[in-house]
Amino acid sequence: MGKLIYSLNVSLDGFVETTDHGLDWTTVDDELHTWFNDQTRTLEASLYGRRLYELMADYWPTGEDDPAATDAMREFARIWKRMPKIVFSSSLAHVEHNSRLVRGDVGAVLEGLRREFDGDLGVGGPNLAGQFVRRGLVDEYRLVIHPVVLGAGTPFWPELDAQLRLRLVEEHAFASGVELRSYIPS
Repeated sequence: MGKLIYSLNVSLDGFVETTDHGLDWTTVDDELHTWFNDQTRTLEASLYGRRLYELMADYWPTGEDDPAATDAMREFARIWKRMPKIVFSSSLAHVEHNSRLVRGDVGAVLEGLRREFDGDLGVGGPNLAGQFVRRGLVDEYRLVIHPVVLGAGTPFWPELDAQLRLRLVEEHAFASGVELRSYIPS
């Protein structure tokens, strides 16, 4: 059985987006985008909440055709289009782009997905991921930390009833000043 991996860009103070849902504070150059490509390529499927799915589906289906896209971005568009996507939403009526809409208890849905997919699953979007975090279902946390303090926004970590103890298993510094820190529950 593969791992459930929660990976997102995050500010030094722990936010994944600004209060108005902005992402312009991130520094995603070709080196970091290539890393994201390599990570995404290893996944069997990606799990999305509605907001992140809509954000991704707004650009990546045609991202390969964007004249401003870099080679790394074009490669990600190809990876994203092929990747099976599981979208958790109670408000969407349908999804596209090799995606499947699911509803219900996230733990029960994850149990079924683990039977269906042998390899790793990636979860993106802090609201959906938070449901897995609170239940202790995340096997690895990959924080891509940008050297910026936002002061407020959407937090990477959900509110928890108990401490979550982690062990650092990988760290990497990118030339841009962004740092990767990967943790597993200890």
